[in-house]
Amino acid sequence: MSRLPLPLRILAHGGAGLVLAFLVLPILAVLPASFNKASFIYLPPNAYSLRWYEAFFLDREWQSALVNSTHVAVIATVVAVILGTLSAIGLRRIRGRLQRLITGLFLAPMIVPVIVTAVAVYRSALDVGLSGTPIGLGLSHAMLAFPFVVINVGIALRAVDENWLRAAAGLGASPWTIFHTVTLPNITPGLVGGGVFAFITSFDEVVVAVFMAGYASKTLPVKMWEAIRIEFTPVVAVAAVILILLAVLLFGIAQMLTKKAEQSVP
Repeated sequence: MSRLPLPLRILAHGGAGLVLAFLVLPILAVLPASFNKASFIYLPPNAYSLRWYEAFFLDREWQSALVNSTHVAVIATVVAVILGTLSAIGLRRIRGRLQRLITGLFLAPMIVPVIVTAVAVYRSALDVGLSGTPIGLGLSHAMLAFPFVVINVGIALRAVDENWLRAAAGLGASPWTIFHTVTLPNITPGLVGGGVFAFITSFDEVVVAVFMAGYASKTLPVKMWEAIRIEFTPVVAVAAVILILLAVLLFGIAQMLTKKAEQSVP
């Protein structure tokens, strides 16, 4: 493939840079906003201070919301990774229209409006007594995160040759041994990626959390939403910075684990 002429390459890179700036700069604006000394958000700040970081980490409600978000995200990630991995492996053994139909059902939480899902989940949770509990919220978020695991693991499964599985079975390996020694090492990057997406999906989600979270299980996004409604102080920007840093940290860890997994696979 011939390379583009220099003027076209400059134009393409410039266009890509503008698109990236359009997407990223509004997000990064919360970083200087979190250092406002005033009680309102100014960009750029008239004076800088760590006042609102101190307010965030010394406030029990913000601390509780952060802990609750982590707790719920862990539940959602574990459930979504287990069910999503099993579903992706099962989908690989199905062919034709049935596979497309089931795949569409699995991806439905990504397609159906979140508010519709929230109302349905809330009504169902009331019947079984899970409304307002961390377990109920974690399971609800697992449903939203489930498609990301199915997609990531499904892509990783394409690297697993069926002949490897047949060879292992022919040598007398049990299904668990085949999964543990052949399938799992090759789909680890997909598991890591799906787990990160699942965790971030749960940690950042607010619509379902508004319906499902009780006072004792209020998550960080719900607390941010309440703070914006009542008093829009820079402490909300501090919470947003924490969400951004967490996402960057998790994706960085995922990249390292993925590279390590790829190097360990012969």
